[in-house]
Amino acid sequence: MTETRSQTPPKERRNVVILGAAGRDFHNFNCLAREDDRYRVVAFTATQIPNIEDRSYPPELAGPLYPEGIPIHPEEELERLIHDLDVDEAWFSYSDVEHLYVMHLASRVIGWGAQFGLCSVQRTMLPSSKPVIAVTAVRTGVGKSQTTRYLSRILKKLDKKVVAVRHPMPYGDLARQGCQRFATYEDLDRHDTTIEEREEYEPHIDNGFVVYAGIDYQQILAEAEKEADVILWDGGNNDTPFLKPDLHITLLDPHRLGHERTYFPGETNFLLADVLLINKVGTAEPQAVEQLLATCREHNPDARVIQARSEVHVEQPELIRGKRALVVEDGPTLTHGGMTFGAGWLAAKDAGAAEIVDPVPYAVGSIRDTYAKYPNARKILPAMGYGEAQMRELEATINATPADVVVEGTPIELSRILDIDKPIANVTYELEEVEPGGLEAAVRGVVG
Repeated sequence: MTETRSQTPPKERRNVVILGAAGRDFHNFNCLAREDDRYRVVAFTATQIPNIEDRSYPPELAGPLYPEGIPIHPEEELERLIHDLDVDEAWFSYSDVEHLYVMHLASRVIGWGAQFGLCSVQRTMLPSSKPVIAVTAVRTGVGKSQTTRYLSRILKKLDKKVVAVRHPMPYGDLARQGCQRFATYEDLDRHDTTIEEREEYEPHIDNGFVVYAGIDYQQILAEAEKEADVILWDGGNNDTPFLKPDLHITLLDPHRLGHERTYFPGETNFLLADVLLINKVGTAEPQAVEQLLATCREHNPDARVIQARSEVHVEQPELIRGKRALVVEDGPTLTHGGMTFGAGWLAAKDAGAAEIVDPVPYAVGSIRDTYAKYPNARKILPAMGYGEAQMRELEATINATPADVVVEGTPIELSRILDIDKPIANVTYELEEVEPGGLEAAVRGVVG
């Protein structure tokens, strides 16, 4: 006698938790689940960025299927959430992590009883009526910002009105951050932007360009198209573009050889790119550059490969020479970017600093916690500023460190938002093609 099993009817909607860091997670929800009643997103989780959990994705952004919004929990609660909320699927939705990290998390998720998924790049890239040039990278801290500045100047020369659309960094009141437009420093103040946001927005404003960012990229794209001839997608971390590019430029770092194929989702950018830009060749070992060129030829042979230097310039180097220097660098480059130095460190060495002072013993609050989590950042101060409280802790750390000068390797002027009691030597870094004209030719190919 054959045993028959009762058939349990499937649930009408599959319960989903989206694993994120306040950016890609919201975009994946908006593209794949907000209007699709096959799914019920029961929670987001948050990691990488401090102070973003224990909020809710608001109903104004979540849509009519979610009249109460969606709660956001720390990722440490994921196992409990899967069990308590009867989760069917977990969608991994943040960036700049090792492939092994992703698969270790996947192993835990499937062991806890849910399916583990990675969301389609193609289904989460929004098409535009205007030409889109996307700048992405294989890791954080390769030089996306200087590349977007370089491209902006090319487009300006071609008499094109450029609007930059920036990868999201919604660390404040989510309901107010659906669609943000930045054209002046007053806009930065009005939106209560963090240091991390200012590092990305200020250079565009300085170049005379409008920047859009926020959460709802369908709305953001619609607004940007109204005032742009060309849209420049300014990527974050090593994430893939939210907009479908007509020209996709991906930066590679010879200082982190091999990371182009071992970090998620940077490898996807590497494989999809029309142009592979190997940056920092002026400070990298020639053998590393040659190995990277060989990797490009093997794994993305159709891409145009361009080499570039990241040229570092110091304002008032006399402030540094012979002095004790505190080096402040871009935060994400040193944290989940994994770097141990940046432009500020190189500038301090080249300008003849007598000593680079270790700020670790003087770190305050969450800055001290950052060193515990990212020991690679020791001896340099990452410009962490995810909110007012952390900005004040950064300020206190700078002022407590016994240095004669602050060497500021961030893209912004910290003195605009922090009260610093030491002289500041500002460091800038600009892209310089080894063989000029390659990027302009690629740009002309899509915008005329």
